[in-house]
Amino acid sequence: MELTHYARRKSHAVRIGTVMIGGEYPVAVQSMTNTDTNDTEGSVAQIERIDRAGGKIVRLTAQGRKEGENLRNIVAGLRSDGFQTAIVADIHFLPEVAAVAANYVDKVRINPGNYRLDRGELEALIAQCKERGVALRIGVNHGSLAKRVFDEWGDTPEGMVVSAMEFLRICRREDFDQVVVSMKSSNTRVMVAAYRLLVKAMEEEGMTYPIHLGVTEAGNGLEGRIKSAVGIGALLSDGIGDTIRVSLTEAPENEIPTAKLLSEYFTGREGAFEVKYPERYSPYRYRRRSGVQIPLTHDEPHAGFRVLEAVSKNPTAELRAAILSLDEAAEPVMVRRKYDDKELETVAVKAAADLGPLLLDGLADGVWVDAPQFSAEELREVELMILQAARVRFSYTEYIACPSCGRTLYDIEKTLAEIRSKTSHLKNLRIGVMGCIVNGPGEMADADYGYVGAAPGRITLYKGREVIEKNIPQEEALDRLIELIKRNGDWTEER
Repeated sequence: MELTHYARRKSHAVRIGTVMIGGEYPVAVQSMTNTDTNDTEGSVAQIERIDRAGGKIVRLTAQGRKEGENLRNIVAGLRSDGFQTAIVADIHFLPEVAAVAANYVDKVRINPGNYRLDRGELEALIAQCKERGVALRIGVNHGSLAKRVFDEWGDTPEGMVVSAMEFLRICRREDFDQVVVSMKSSNTRVMVAAYRLLVKAMEEEGMTYPIHLGVTEAGNGLEGRIKSAVGIGALLSDGIGDTIRVSLTEAPENEIPTAKLLSEYFTGREGAFEVKYPERYSPYRYRRRSGVQIPLTHDEPHAGFRVLEAVSKNPTAELRAAILSLDEAAEPVMVRRKYDDKELETVAVKAAADLGPLLLDGLADGVWVDAPQFSAEELREVELMILQAARVRFSYTEYIACPSCGRTLYDIEKTLAEIRSKTSHLKNLRIGVMGCIVNGPGEMADADYGYVGAAPGRITLYKGREVIEKNIPQEEALDRLIELIKRNGDWTEER
């Protein structure tokens, strides 16, 4: 990766229906339905809302043969309404369903953790995709690596890369280049490291597959947007990424404005900046540069800090170069950027994308979002959210909440709001709120507690990765979650 200026990674073009990604094409934005894939009318209506918002690629879950077959009706309904939205089938657990879905959609997303390479399942799917002109996404998830990979590598960025490269080598061997790859995690530090390591591994083997970016289970509201912007922004600033999804626990069309903002914000980055000490930086390994243990917001005492302000249109590269050019390597630094935007959400997303990467890499010791059009309280909240999203300072409960899809077994938006209302006063806790077993417990590997859909109206509670209570009625689940937190000594009364 380039330390001194912005250079978009070279990838080859992939066609997803009428949408082109990679190559010289703009970074495309996409989303995923949360309707039941068996509900043709509801799914078509939601896809059309996403399309109108600007999301021209839409993914649907196909967890079984019935859902896979109904993709034909959904695509037909869209086309009859005049929509050319690119449709993607999301497959978990059952490789045979991918073969069904590939008959009707423009792209199939598979999870390597669900495939056996010794059975020829991937080769068969590739042959089918080649015949119909269907693209393929190799979608590696941090929490669902194949057992043989996990046993050797654990749930590490390196293990994620091993998983992806195995499948990409088969695609290349089969002379199939209409492939996109993703490396998703709810942990922004893991996610960024995995993508950077993947790009390095692909470059070493001459691969130019386009990359899909996303932070899984980012949550909702401003917090979810900031968390997504920190992870996605770090990679876009490296020139990595050809299509993005901002995963929010909200109506899927709400994801598109933030995704579009990020995509457009990184278009035409400029400036070249001198770096005096490049050896002080590694994009593949997190290390704190200074002795500051708890990074600061701008309104906290920071005597002895150097304040570096970005003034160019490439603030991340500018600030990184300035930090890596300090004669005193460990001098504490607060990074600052001024924003004139009128909407707080816009400022928050831009600041997270600009300043968050410097925290993720251990280079910065504080953030200063300079936007006097907003109150000091609002700006402090944004700064604290950026620090937390970059995993350098935890100030409040973090919710690792999936955005929901057709697999979701309860109203996750309503439930997340209820859990927040009872637990948001807790400090330094991570609570996973997952719609189904696909995303829990693996995708909430970092959570202290988990609330996971087990069956319609039934919830399983976790402490870390350990199941504590199975299949309890949902109407009792929140109280039982609170009891579990109290039993483990992590509860404090709200003041």
